[in-house]
This record gives sequence, structure tokens and C-alpha cells, in this order.
Amino acid sequence: MPILPPLRRWPAALLTAARRFSRKNGWVMSSHIAMSMMLALFPFVLFTVALAGTVAGILSQDVEMESMTELVFGAWPDSVAQPILGELEAVLRTSSTQLATLGGLFALYFASNGVDAVRIAMVQAYHDTDSRPFWKTRGICIGLVILGGAGILAAAVFELLLPLYMRYLADLLPFGQLSGQWEKGLSGILALLLPAGAVLAFHILLPGRVHRMGRILPGVILTLLLWLAAGSGFAIYVSSFAQYSATYAGLAGAMAAMIFLYLNAAILILGAEFNGALIDMAEGQLPKRH
Repeated sequence: MPILPPLRRWPAALLTAARRFSRKNGWVMSSHIAMSMMLALFPFVLFTVALAGTVAGILSQDVEMESMTELVFGAWPDSVAQPILGELEAVLRTSSTQLATLGGLFALYFASNGVDAVRIAMVQAYHDTDSRPFWKTRGICIGLVILGGAGILAAAVFELLLPLYMRYLADLLPFGQLSGQWEKGLSGILALLLPAGAVLAFHILLPGRVHRMGRILPGVILTLLLWLAAGSGFAIYVSSFAQYSATYAGLAGAMAAMIFLYLNAAILILGAEFNGALIDMAEGQLPKRH
């Protein structure tokens, strides 16, 4: 059996997904997810920094906080990410990096709210009935937040150690010095792999039941491609046309980030609806061509 459904089904499934998205008030759910994610954004980064501070204390090493925040926002347009990064740096300069505090626990819980909003959208898109108790669904959401923070920390450490190791090898081998361009490429690859891993984890763990990988991948691929296009398009829009500062004054950066999250949330739901339409086609509940 093929891993992915036949490509000839994808256009009809995408049209069906768009109709279902509109019929299920997808824009309203996207707004809910965007607001939850915006509220969870700072707590998540603070939790990740606290986790990094704890791990660094155990290992007696220093972890660059700037490299971790760049990994979190590496796939965002610069015009959207820079105002948020400026505010985060101001908060981080006055925040403790101790993980075992009441504030760290609150940050973890609030960050899980954004993941729970995605869970609700995923369950509806896949037409699942989520019979899991509250403690289990909340535990999964909290676990994903911890996993995300650990993944960013691991990527930051990997990004730091790999160039040092490669430079050490370059000194031993008669190839000369390595170009610094590959390090920028490594940072870009890591910034792309983290969202891809997050989307895949959402589709695997958040619906009401576990679906086969072949039924998950089409929506993941569609989501990542549309995110890439939306990021480029939104960057052009913000830099060339939008004048948020004239309307929102000091809140311009936050509003640009909110709209960007809103667009990404809509794409995430559309990807799940796309998978739902393909599943219905495979089970004969929809015509395979319109």
C-alpha cells in the first residue's frame, strides 16, 4: 500500500476541507487558538529559559538564551518577530532562571492552554470523539509543552556544539578552514525542523484516537507548505502595505504577531480538515472526484 493517498484526490479533498473549515466556524476557532497561543507565548519561552537554566546549572555550563529565542522565532518574518523578541529580552533580563518555582509551574500550565485549543480543533477536524478524561488530555498538553521546551534546548545545544566539533575536525584535517555559511544553514534547518516536529506531534497525539502515519502526513505537508508561503507573504505585506503603528500605536508589534498566529492557526486547522476529507474519501464517505 502507498504511504500517501493518491495525489489525484488532493484537490477535491482540499476543496472539501475548505468548505468544512467555513461550515465549522474555522475562523472563530482560529481566533481562539491565536489568542491562546499569544497568551502562552511568553510563558512558554520563560519556561524554556527556566528549563535551560536548570539544566545548565546541573551541567555547570552556559546556554545562550538568545540562540533559544531565535530558534523559537526563526521561522517567523523578521518584521513580526523583532518586536516580540525585544519584549522577551526585556523580560528575560529581569526574570529568574530557576525552574522549581511557583511562577514556572504557572507558566507551564498557561502554555498548555494553547496546546489544548489546538487539541479541540484537531478532534473536530478528524471527526473523533475524545473520551479521554481531563487529567489525561491536560497531561498530554503539558507533556507537549515540556517536550517542546526540551527540543528547543536540545537544538540550541546541538547548534552550539556541532560547529565547535566541526572546527576541531577542520583543524586536524588538511582541508583548510570551513566556511561560516554552513552554520547559518544549520540554524535555518533547525528553525524549520522544530515547527515540522510540532505539527507532526499535534496530529499524532491530540486527536481523539491515533491515526496511521499515511493519514497524517498529507495534512502535515500541506500545513508546512502553506506556513512557508504565508510567512513570506505576510512579511511582504507588513513591510510594504500594513501600517499597524498608525492604528495600534505601541501595540503594533503585538497585533502583527496576533494576526500572524491567527493565519497560522487557520492553516493548522485546514491541514487537519484536509486529512479528515482524505480519510472520508478512503472510506467511501465522499466521492473521490467532483
